[in-house]
Amino acid sequence: MAPASHQTTAPPMPPARRPRAALSKTASAPAELPVLHLTRFLPYRLSVLANTVSHTLAKLYDKRFGITIPEWRIIAVLGGGETMSAGEIAQRTAMDKVQVSRAISRMLDSALILRESGDTDRRKALLTLTPKALDIYAEIVPLALSYQAEVTDALSIDERTQLDQLLDKLQARADQLATRPAPAEVGADG
Repeated sequence: MAPASHQTTAPPMPPARRPRAALSKTASAPAELPVLHLTRFLPYRLSVLANTVSHTLAKLYDKRFGITIPEWRIIAVLGGGETMSAGEIAQRTAMDKVQVSRAISRMLDSALILRESGDTDRRKALLTLTPKALDIYAEIVPLALSYQAEVTDALSIDERTQLDQLLDKLQARADQLATRPAPAEVGADG
């Protein structure tokens, strides 16, 4: 029996890319395209940090209590004894209305929240936590605060104060920018 031939073939070549200089020769493109380093881009970094922290904590309360991140956020916002509508919860938690609606539906099925008609507007359902959800709140809050302390333990007390102030400033600025009108789109003729 003849030994098998061990010929190797070169991997396929990737499709040709136009060099950056070729791209910049079009009439509307700038001479130099700016470079975005995603790992240094503030919105990306904040998102990755928030997701890492949220998902690490979520593992804890999913495993122990069987609730999701949106459900925990609703429990947290209503945990102080407040009564709110789904829209108010969405606004307070910065979740979209679909996420809130799905979480509320699961929480109603799990007997974690009560839905009541509003006194002045019967179309506006008000949500409150059940005793079962309040028990979960009472157990999770110390765990959440302990985890927060572990994360922020990487900072000095002064750095924690400064971080809190900087986050407040960035949030205020982001809120301000979110309310400004979108720039007009440039039409085909200009």
